[in-house]
Amino acid sequence: MNRRQRFLAACKSQPVDRPPIWVMRQAGRHLPEYRALKEKYSFHELVQTPELALEVTTQPLRRYNMDAAILFSDILVIPEALGQPYHFREHGGIEMEYALSSRADIERLSVDAVEEKLAYVPAAIKLIRQELGQERALIGFGGSPWTLATYMIEGGSSKTYARAKQMFYAEPELFEALMEKITAGLIRYFETQIDAGVDALQIFDSWGGVLSPDAFEQASTKWMGRIVEAIGDRVPTIVFSKGMHHLLDPLVATGADVLGVDWTARLSQVRRALPDNVAVQGNLDPIILNTTPEIVRQEATRILDDMRGIDGHIFNLGHGITPQARIECMEALVDTVTSYGQ
Repeated sequence: MNRRQRFLAACKSQPVDRPPIWVMRQAGRHLPEYRALKEKYSFHELVQTPELALEVTTQPLRRYNMDAAILFSDILVIPEALGQPYHFREHGGIEMEYALSSRADIERLSVDAVEEKLAYVPAAIKLIRQELGQERALIGFGGSPWTLATYMIEGGSSKTYARAKQMFYAEPELFEALMEKITAGLIRYFETQIDAGVDALQIFDSWGGVLSPDAFEQASTKWMGRIVEAIGDRVPTIVFSKGMHHLLDPLVATGADVLGVDWTARLSQVRRALPDNVAVQGNLDPIILNTTPEIVRQEATRILDDMRGIDGHIFNLGHGITPQARIECMEALVDTVTSYGQ
């Protein structure tokens, strides 16, 4: 069983000799070779130039013996393709060109040219697929409709998500109209990724955890479920909703093959509470990679021991890797997982 086969088997909760391992999106941003590229090119240039996206995607694989790569891109390419550009604030965070506040704003958004505007993504995927061959899996991704909506309604990064929540509660028809467009755009985007050669798709619901249980179902999982249904069995789907492992029923109802779990839960307990055909992904605290190799080995082994004998586990961080992660810690993590049980 090669590394790609191991990853796909784990997605389907089938027995594997050890858990496959990959990290999280923007997996290479702790690397000096990535920082060197950032000195020459803007983030948008890296995302929108297929050859550069290939380089950034494969940089971690040249250092670490991981089972899968994740496409280098950004979740906000969808709002941009719908007609709402974004940029990075000087002191950190995202800023949209404007905030959605009216029906007219939402009506101006269009899904008609999503494939054309995002053609650089499948172009990059084809290059990456050729580079990886059949030995390693390639994971595509996008943001969840709710997470994208928060940026679009708030006008950028937010600490309270008050405008987005207010639209959900007070203007449900307007909110639904926006979510319909975002979801339609994401489905078309994911289909281009599948056609170009990804082996699996992950939906990042970064801000699901700001919602109450009932709102979570109506504002988030309902729409992710539509995406999973549209994808069908073409590739495995992974849903990661940060801070929401306590609401497993609506997450399972999305139909995803794999649920990502953050570091605040005991992974074995989550896995045992799920149907046999739903795998888990996780769940090392990313900050541990900022410490020492000894601590990394200890904490990774703790998770592996906790999951011993349980099928359907993909080893992963509990959220995105930080730029402060230490290379020697990543090396220790990958070595611990890939040599476990030998």
